[in-house]
Amino acid sequence: MTKAFASKGDLEPKQISFTRLADNAYAYTAEGDPNTGVIIGDDCVMVLDAQATPIMARDVIAKIRTVTDKPIRHVVLTHYHAVRVLGASAYGAANVIASQDTYDLIVERGAEDYQSEFERFPRLFQAVDSIPGLTWPNVVFRDALTLWLGKTEVRLLQLGRGHTKGDTVAWLPAEGVLFSGDLVEYGATPYTGDAYLTDWPATLDQIAALKPRALVPGRGNALTTPAAVADALSGTRAFVTKMFEQVKAARAAGKTLKEAYDETYAALKPEFGHWVIFDHCLPFDVSRAFDEAGGTRDPRIWTAARDGEMWQSLAS
Repeated sequence: MTKAFASKGDLEPKQISFTRLADNAYAYTAEGDPNTGVIIGDDCVMVLDAQATPIMARDVIAKIRTVTDKPIRHVVLTHYHAVRVLGASAYGAANVIASQDTYDLIVERGAEDYQSEFERFPRLFQAVDSIPGLTWPNVVFRDALTLWLGKTEVRLLQLGRGHTKGDTVAWLPAEGVLFSGDLVEYGATPYTGDAYLTDWPATLDQIAALKPRALVPGRGNALTTPAAVADALSGTRAFVTKMFEQVKAARAAGKTLKEAYDETYAALKPEFGHWVIFDHCLPFDVSRAFDEAGGTRDPRIWTAARDGEMWQSLAS
C-alpha cells in the first residue's frame, strides 16, 4: 500500500498574523506555513518571498493595504523553492530580485521543483491553476545589493550557503530587522533537502554577527526581541548540526540510508518532534545528509518520482 506524504494529512487552515517589527517592517506569518516579509519605503513597498500561488499572495496584499497604499515595486526571492516564489505575479512588481545562484537553480531545476513541491504539500498551493508559470527574476546580483526605498536602506546579502546555495537575507541596518528566509526557522523543522549542511552553521554565525534585534524566519512566529532571535538561531543550529552528525556517524559505520533514517528519527524525535512538519521534512533531510556525508557536494534534483521512491523506502 502506498504511504502518502505526511504533509498530505495537514489540511487544517492556519491562523494568519501580520506583525509590526518596526515602523516600516512587517511579518506575515501563518503558524508554521511559509512566511512573507514586508518593507515599506517612502514611495513603495518591498515584499520578501511571494507565497506559493497568486491567489495566496492576494491575502498578503490585503494585509499590506491595511497599513499603506503605496505601490508594491519590488519582490525579493530569499531563495528558490516553489512554495516561496510562484505567487510573485500577483504583486505586479516592476522588479523581481534574486541572487545569481538562485537564478541558476531556477534554470537547473525550477520545473522539477514545482511539480515535486505541489505533490508533497498540496494545501500550500491553493488555486494552483492561478500560477502563470515559473517565477523569473529580472534583477540578479552576486554577493550583495543595496537598495534605497527613499530613506530606507535595504541590504540584500548572501552570507553563505545553508538551506540552498542561493540563500539571501534582507537586512535593515537602521532598524536592526533581518528577514532570513529558511536559513532560520522557529518552532519549525528545517527542510534540508537542497542544503549545504557543512556550510550552514557558519552562515548562521554571519547572521548572528549582524546582531539583529528582530527577525522574520522562514517559518514560525515573527521574532521581536534579541532573546527570541538568539533562540531561533540556536534552535536551527542544533537541529542542523545534530541531524547531520547523526547521519554522518551512521554512514561512517556502513549503515544503509534506511538504517541512518531510523536511527536519526529516534535520536531527534524527543527534542524536535513537536516542531511543525517534522515527520514531513526528516526523510528529505536525512537523504540529503546521507549524500553530503558520502561526498556529494551539490544536492541532487528532487523530482516527483524521486520523492515518491524515497518516501516509500524511508517512511514506510
